Amino acid sequence: MTDEQIIELAKQLGFQRMRIDHDYYVCFSKEIVEFSKLVAQHERGTVEDRIVDLFAEMENPYLPDIVRAIGARGEA
Repeated sequence: MTDEQIIELAKQLGFQRMRIDHDYYVCFSKEIVEFSKLVAQHERGTVEDRIVDLFAEMENPYLPDIVRAIGARGEA
């Protein structure tokens, strides 16, 4: 993720900018937990996409299981 994408996710969750001349944000612990879940979800999606791209040409019979296992990490 780019820095801009990370900051945009934080803003969507309600992180408040404290000063105009600095990049200080304030948040609560609940927002931190939700933020970390969103970042992890984004990263899992990126990994799933990369794995599909890498293994699709090989016709790997385990590909669906691999993608399911990565997605299941978000349910733990």
